[in-house]
Amino acid sequence: MPDTQDEPTGPADAGRQDRAARVAAMQRADRARARRRKVALIAVPVVLVAGAGAGVAAVIAAQPDPPSLEAVRTFQYTAGAHTEEPVQYAENPPVGGEHNPVWQNCGVYDAAVPNENAVHSMEHGAVWITYRPDLPAEQVQRLREAVEGDDYTLLSPYPDLPAPIVLSAWNHQLTVQDASDRRVGAFLEEYVQGAQTPEPGALCSNGTGTPTG
Repeated sequence: MPDTQDEPTGPADAGRQDRAARVAAMQRADRARARRRKVALIAVPVVLVAGAGAGVAAVIAAQPDPPSLEAVRTFQYTAGAHTEEPVQYAENPPVGGEHNPVWQNCGVYDAAVPNENAVHSMEHGAVWITYRPDLPAEQVQRLREAVEGDDYTLLSPYPDLPAPIVLSAWNHQLTVQDASDRRVGAFLEEYVQGAQTPEPGALCSNGTGTPTG
């Protein structure tokens, strides 16, 4: 007899597989949030407290203030405008506007990706992190760790950026000088599939591009 162990044999088995898939998706989301919290907690301030009469200093980790996102610039682009022609965007990199009908598959890229496809990914709720090609390798690795495992992030080099690192979501953009900036994690937490998303839940896979990670 053929082995049907992996095949659903009825509604109960199909239901169990569906539940398992949902649990796996939630676990992936939890891991992604944990990675973002790790980035956001970089450089925790330390307080030294002298021990009374003992000449010993106790080290206490103080809770850091949440990183401010006041420097995020906002824009007013309307979603849904598709074109197969090249687009001249006002922002560098773009944060919205006309875009290719096919979105860029989310993930990590070692080379630049087309603006028009990446903008479509942002319409689906992705955050696009771009960095100058000469960004030190250890900073690129830190960015990779911040986005690894998240189904709605893009990471790619980008020539002629106005800052070493630029984080973009639909109608929102932040520039930072260093990958250790705690606002990187805060931006991801706020804008990955955030309230600004024109098409929440739309895929960031089955589009175009082959990410390396």
